[in-house]
Amino acid sequence: MEFGNKVLSKELLSLLYESDKTVGTAESCTAGGIASAITMVPGASNYFKGGIISYWDDVKTNVLDVDAEVIAENTAVCEDVAKQMVLGAINALGVDYAVASTGFAGPGSEGDIPVGTIWIACGNKDEQVTLKLTDDEGRDENVGNAVTKALRLLLDFVSAHEPARVGEEVVELIAE
Repeated sequence: MEFGNKVLSKELLSLLYESDKTVGTAESCTAGGIASAITMVPGASNYFKGGIISYWDDVKTNVLDVDAEVIAENTAVCEDVAKQMVLGAINALGVDYAVASTGFAGPGSEGDIPVGTIWIACGNKDEQVTLKLTDDEGRDENVGNAVTKALRLLLDFVSAHEPARVGEEVVELIAE
């Protein structure tokens, strides 16, 4: 999946490299995997500001400003938490777009939410979109799939909101 992630990251670069827009991440179950995939390509520092790994719920509530009541009622593995993580990353990092993940990669889970349930969200301050993954293919595959799906969701969202900017410098970076 690393090659596929690099292709998606290059497509993201083609949209954002010459723009003034920035991206950040808020990750739980992917633990920095999305940020790592985004920065696989030279030039990502032009638009990727950083990420927050919020493995514990108190990081979600204290750093990303996720509503503790929502977590108490639903666990952290729900659509609303994923959306709030996006908004929290946008505010904490000062970015235009953010992508977030929260889920149970395995082997354990909580309550009646099965292993492999992962919510991915991305968006800007005005709009967030989500994707729910439910297949359990083992921890490593679950995380890898979530990273790839998160990149695709982010790329699709940014594509819908940003014109492609492919200058000479971008073409050289993509060719690497």
